[in-house]
Amino acid sequence: MAKSKYTNIGGQALLEGVMMRGTEHTAMAVRNTAGDIEIEIFPTVRSQRPAICKKPFIRGIFGLIDSLAIGYKCLMRSADLSGMAEEEEAEKQARRAKKSKWSLKLEDALEKFMMPIATVLAVALAVLLFMYLPVQLYTWLAQAFPAIAQNYLLRSVFEGVIRIVIFLAYVMATALMKDIRRTYQYHGAEHKTIFCYEKGLPLTVENVRVQKRFHPRCGTSFLVLMLLVGIVVSMFIRVDNPFLRTGLKILTFPILISIGYELIQYAGRHDNRLTRVISAPGVAIQHITTREPDDGMIECAIESMKRVVPGASGYPQRETLRRDAAPQPAAAEM
Repeated sequence: MAKSKYTNIGGQALLEGVMMRGTEHTAMAVRNTAGDIEIEIFPTVRSQRPAICKKPFIRGIFGLIDSLAIGYKCLMRSADLSGMAEEEEAEKQARRAKKSKWSLKLEDALEKFMMPIATVLAVALAVLLFMYLPVQLYTWLAQAFPAIAQNYLLRSVFEGVIRIVIFLAYVMATALMKDIRRTYQYHGAEHKTIFCYEKGLPLTVENVRVQKRFHPRCGTSFLVLMLLVGIVVSMFIRVDNPFLRTGLKILTFPILISIGYELIQYAGRHDNRLTRVISAPGVAIQHITTREPDDGMIECAIESMKRVVPGASGYPQRETLRRDAAPQPAAAEM
């Protein structure tokens, strides 16, 4: 069944839940340890920026900034709503009770610096693996085979393929973790629910369950498109020094984000041969980053979606849906 409507509603898998972001409202539905669904709704706040920031090939950068900010906020909040934060705190206090006074002082002192240090190390590791390592590998290859040293087409393709391989290895490694696999299930529930709404079907577990879990507007597809666009952009960087080349590649990030954003938006609005080609690499990776959800996960995605569709109103900002409560009907306009 083809799409009957287009929506710019986007979502994100959370810890034991799903966030949906509409033009007017953002909602998150998280299942707590008792099995109830905790729901919170808040306005979709978009930064007041000049009109030029909303133009094609410029809007992508600011859209990404907004998405990362709200996504991080909801992810942290989901830890509280799900009860995971309380469990971790209880475990932490139990461990602390067994330690000496001086050990606790040392632990508290280290905690103050852990987050900034971890952030710096994470960024440095990402730059090293995804940016510098592919460049250095080709440099070593060119030293062994001087004839390819100035072949910038081959260099760009080689570096791009290495980055994609590293990205695939990272995604596959995360899929081995139990908690991440559950998050990938919620990711699948998010996609299925959006597909159900786009097809004009009532938002019920039965209708959502049969939908595809691979969506062209997925963030995974966006990352893959950035990697592919990066191969083309890298062809114009005619520098061999590994450090200088890495620095120039970092400076091209706004270009990659802008082009990737426009491609992903076009693929989401249309269904033809071109968009299927554009979406194909990202959809292939989604076989790893999404998994089939259970009905409870689908319920979270539905409750979140119902509160952000155009015309949705009358829902409280915060509420708890008890596990044994009867399911609520979908909004009339669906």
